Amino acid sequence: MAEFGFNEHHQNEVINYMRFARSKRLLRLKTIDSCFEELKDSRLSDETFTVDEVREMLDGLQAVVRGEVEMELINTAHTNVLLLRQLFSQAEKFYLRLQSDISELENRELLEQVAEFEKTDFKTADKINQETSKPKLAPLNEGGVSELLNKEITRLQEENDKLKARLRTLESQAMSALDEKSKAERALKDLKKTQGEQQLAAKSQEINSLEDTVAALREDYERTLSANAVSQKDLQENLISSKHELLRVQEQLALAEKELEKKFQQTAAYRNMKEILTKKNEQIKDIRKRLQRYEPNE
Repeated sequence: MAEFGFNEHHQNEVINYMRFARSKRLLRLKTIDSCFEELKDSRLSDETFTVDEVREMLDGLQAVVRGEVEMELINTAHTNVLLLRQLFSQAEKFYLRLQSDISELENRELLEQVAEFEKTDFKTADKINQETSKPKLAPLNEGGVSELLNKEITRLQEENDKLKARLRTLESQAMSALDEKSKAERALKDLKKTQGEQQLAAKSQEINSLEDTVAALREDYERTLSANAVSQKDLQENLISSKHELLRVQEQLALAEKELEKKFQQTAAYRNMKEILTKKNEQIKDIRKRLQRYEPNE
């Protein structure tokens, strides 16, 4: 799959899908073959047939085969939509927007490469056990502060990756320094036999300098890694503190609303309005009683 630029993991995913598509294709071909066999066994028992009988058998076979092929094509289209849905869902969780070039689906050169892969590499890959699917990270779905925290965690993860790369570089430098230290120590032993104390002191100073360089590199890495861990811990504590503050404000707001309603019910305007409404209700009841005396049928 070098022509497609896939890594090993994605190559295994493509192989899984091609294996699934091949099994569905073989199953549908067996179904079509069974349609012909059924026609042979059930209708071709006589030695001679009229034109109408042959036409009837061919029309029936055509309808069955057409239905099977149409069902397979529809199934394939729907399966591809589900596959795209999985890819797009994973991309959206990490705020990615994927694009596709529909015209490339009819690229004969690429289609021939896929066919060649299925004939050669795909047969070899069938013998290899597939990797188990790895868990996927999903972004937090709490909006606002949580979204910002998720982006910050993503940034810290990228910094961690950079720090890991830097650590590998530092380890390589440290190994090189240790190799030079070993060479210097061997050279120092040789110098002890041939040269005086002055040259011996110079080599010792060089070894100490190399050791100081290695120690400084390790100290710088540990300091950077510690600062990164503290920053991530502070972000998590800020999120928890913000949630607690939000709950406290909501509780104070509910208490204030209850207190305001209680004060309003105790005002003179509220009591006066209540007395007026009570009098109006009594007047309405009295008018209704009078109307009932004059218009009893209504």
